[in-house]
Amino acid sequence: MPLPARLTSIVPPVLQPRTFARLRAALFVVALLPLARLLYLGATAGLGGNPVEFVIRSLGTWTLVALLVTLSITPLRRLTGWNWLLRLRRMLGLFAFFYAVLHVTAFVWLDHWFEWADIVADVAKRPYLTFGFVAFVLMLPLAATSTNAMVRRLGGRRWQRLHRLVYAIGVLGVLHFWFHKLAKNDLAEPMIYALVLGVLLGARLWHWRAGRRQSAPLAAEARQG
Repeated sequence: MPLPARLTSIVPPVLQPRTFARLRAALFVVALLPLARLLYLGATAGLGGNPVEFVIRSLGTWTLVALLVTLSITPLRRLTGWNWLLRLRRMLGLFAFFYAVLHVTAFVWLDHWFEWADIVADVAKRPYLTFGFVAFVLMLPLAATSTNAMVRRLGGRRWQRLHRLVYAIGVLGVLHFWFHKLAKNDLAEPMIYALVLGVLLGARLWHWRAGRRQSAPLAAEARQG
């Protein structure tokens, strides 16, 4: 249910093109700030005693943050009535993929120096790497089909079914973080991400079940008619 009109009047459901373009540009810049911070810390020797681990962990964290922000778009749009939010979802999803690519690249390059046998062995042996690898593989077709041309080529329904993989990716991403921290007996931060993901997926389930309840009488009436 949308928020009261008094609140939604602060930001209208539809933004003027120029306003939306400015908002999108500002969000683009904000999404690049984590990378800019890493570059600054690297240039000023501020990456700590284990810079490789710091870089990999930071990139993984921002991958998960961008993914959860992307998943929050639809529930926020339903809650606020701000339809323009949907037009930001694709960009946010691509930023999640962008940080995932950097995260994997840092792991393969800086941590393993392209020693593929060691990489494969680690992924197979360590559950948190297995979850992370599967999540990244599932992100590949979503990124590859993110253009308008691919939406037309696949058809809207098939495209939507494919992009529901983002829910599995979210779960795998949280599990990746959870099992990584489990080895260090430090689950406070992963529990926050798991709770946020649970709320976002729960909101979608609630909306789906509410739609089923509303459509059931209409379907029964149609069968009787």
